[in-house]
Amino acid sequence: MVDVVGQYHRYQGELDSAIMEVVRSGKYINGPYVQRFERALESYLDVEHAIACASGTDALQLTLMAIDLKPGDEVITTPFTFAATTETIALLGGKPVYVDIDPETFNIDPEAIATKITPRTRAILPVHLFGQPANMTRIIEIARAHHLIVIEDAAQACGAAWDGKKVCGIGEMAAISFYPSKNLGAFGDGGMVTTNDSALAHAVRTIANHGSERTYYHDRLGVNSRLDAIQAAVLNTKLPYLDEWNASRAAAASQYTESFSAYPELIRTPEVHSLATPVWHQYSIILPQGRDSVVAHLKASGIPHNIYYPVPLHLQKAYAEGKRGDFPNAEFAADHILSLPMHSELTDEDVEFIAHHVLSAVGV
Repeated sequence: MVDVVGQYHRYQGELDSAIMEVVRSGKYINGPYVQRFERALESYLDVEHAIACASGTDALQLTLMAIDLKPGDEVITTPFTFAATTETIALLGGKPVYVDIDPETFNIDPEAIATKITPRTRAILPVHLFGQPANMTRIIEIARAHHLIVIEDAAQACGAAWDGKKVCGIGEMAAISFYPSKNLGAFGDGGMVTTNDSALAHAVRTIANHGSERTYYHDRLGVNSRLDAIQAAVLNTKLPYLDEWNASRAAAASQYTESFSAYPELIRTPEVHSLATPVWHQYSIILPQGRDSVVAHLKASGIPHNIYYPVPLHLQKAYAEGKRGDFPNAEFAADHILSLPMHSELTDEDVEFIAHHVLSAVGV
């Protein structure tokens, strides 16, 4: 699904040099390498503050802690995403409130958000799923009308843009993941919180450091969430290539879509909003007539594939507060979606080969 080793070999000299520089420095926690990456990402995303942390999941939790989410507070989000989005809300005692997705983009349906707002609603947490931005114009309009905070889950969307502005700087805060398979991936875990609000940035930075602004003095409840310096050096080395890699992904996505476009009744390709510039963390298709035979064919042909995500969150045992039928678009997607290989190292021949086997599996 992702060729992290192939990408490493392309840039091995630069990456090895960056890692060894950190090793020789002895500055392994926070310090100049982390700060350098924070400043670089601030510039790339055009945000005032980027605060590094240990993972994308931690980044989500830090944003919710920074707004002082209380037990019983509600956060409106999507049921069709990775569990971390809901997990962090629940761990703090908050209540995830789900709304259905747009079946064409797989992102949260903004028109459904207003119907779920109550006096307990504190925030809206849209997910830029698969690297495609959610409709931030409508989400921000709804949030402003109801005085709600918007936290972008941009774990899969570093570099994506909405209406010409990069995500991560549209809502009050955003959370990014640098898990190795992400478009900008570390050689381990890593995350980042971004914001243009200095008070929120200060809160996030303090919370991530045990609630401490100076050593051994703890002003608020915090956690230990740090991006280690080796990962920061790796990410800072990779960042200048991110736009190039995202462009390669976009070319592969266009080739997939063109290959499947003549057969919409058999293969439904993802729609892209006119204001969206996606980065294609995943390329996911819908197989309306079922995916089992396609999965079996790809497996027999040795072609990587995956299902993101087989069970929507409102039906997961850990978060089950709903029943089948509550969110039909999310449930249909979960039952019929299939993700194909997507990464910066794909060649035209690779995509042609994969598309050929998908088409063969559906009887074309």
